[in-house]
Amino acid sequence: MGQLSACIAVIGAGPAGLIAADVLGAGGRSVTVYDRMPSPGRKLLMAGRGGLNLTHSEDFDTFLTRYGSAAPGLAPVLRAFPPKALVAWAEALGQETFIGSSGRVFPKAMKASPLLRALLARLSAQGVAFGMRHDWRGWTDDGALRFRVGGEDISVRAGAVILALGGASWPRFGGDGSWTDILTSRGIAVTPLKPANCGFLVAWSAPFRTAFAGQPLKGAAFSFAGRSVRGEAVVTTYGIEGGAVYALSAVLRDAIAAGGSAVLDIDLRPDLTPAQIAAKLDRPTHGQSVSNTLRKALRLAPVAVNLLREAHGVRLPSEPEALARCVKSVPLTLTATVPIERAISAAGGIALSELDDHLMLRALPGVYAAGEMLDWEAPTGGYLLTACFATGVAAAKGVLQSLARST
Repeated sequence: MGQLSACIAVIGAGPAGLIAADVLGAGGRSVTVYDRMPSPGRKLLMAGRGGLNLTHSEDFDTFLTRYGSAAPGLAPVLRAFPPKALVAWAEALGQETFIGSSGRVFPKAMKASPLLRALLARLSAQGVAFGMRHDWRGWTDDGALRFRVGGEDISVRAGAVILALGGASWPRFGGDGSWTDILTSRGIAVTPLKPANCGFLVAWSAPFRTAFAGQPLKGAAFSFAGRSVRGEAVVTTYGIEGGAVYALSAVLRDAIAAGGSAVLDIDLRPDLTPAQIAAKLDRPTHGQSVSNTLRKALRLAPVAVNLLREAHGVRLPSEPEALARCVKSVPLTLTATVPIERAISAAGGIALSELDDHLMLRALPGVYAAGEMLDWEAPTGGYLLTACFATGVAAAKGVLQSLARST
């Protein structure tokens, strides 16, 4: 086995790893970033396909609540590198940002590639090196990092290590979750990885699936367990996905795990009361079908009308009040999440209790962890990237402080 040396090794060339390398490089340290993929930033580029929602502009206390039970553990990290700091970092790389109507923050370029190019150029100027196609396999018996490269094993000595290997969503962009076995074998508590911000399986009828897969449900309200989200979802061949569903995915996922299924309730016309809907439906129809009445009176798209039939039966009631109740409550039985490989992000990971205040693993001195490897989850809306970047910064600063104390 060949052996190389690096002062600081960052393993994972996603958002957390790249910003960690940036902080370390700015601190004058020798850094090599390793990744199993042939080029860096692949999952960041994938995130940019939807406009690269960097962060959110809401007040910080509200922002913090989006991390659920992990909020107390992440709070110091996010306070040290809040959304405003992430915006300033992006703009220092020449990427101006703007706040959308929903409060989400995007680069004006509306894509990730300019930001990634600018960051890689700065890392190059700082002397940061890259070891691509390096598949991390843990440690050798004498404590060196072990990588598989082109069918051969090599080892790397590092003064400090930052692990930023991601979760297990979208493995074709780099993260496959194989690190969980490596860390658990070292006695690190790792919560099993599971899908987050994901779609769900629904047993559609064959005619509905064939006719409407790929079509959006717009302007609806989606509710479960006392929570309601206004937004959009998309019918798929296997079930349903989209922003409104992702916002409820954690509670839906956990309910399915506990009970085998979950019933998502959809209000197709949330701006109207049942009485208002009934009044619109209680007009002369001149022999129109129920479908045409719904389309003309309520402007329901064909996918919405047929979703009503999926939930309430092919023969919908013609009586206005009964039909209005159907429109206001469309029960949809979800039977499973999509596989984690198709989820936007992953929940689970290294228990925050395994890390010190600088994100160093207590059981592995000199080894830090950042990004989606940690046990937290958040909805889409800029929260995912913010936490990945913030934990990358925190880990890098922890390394710098530790090295400064030892010199």
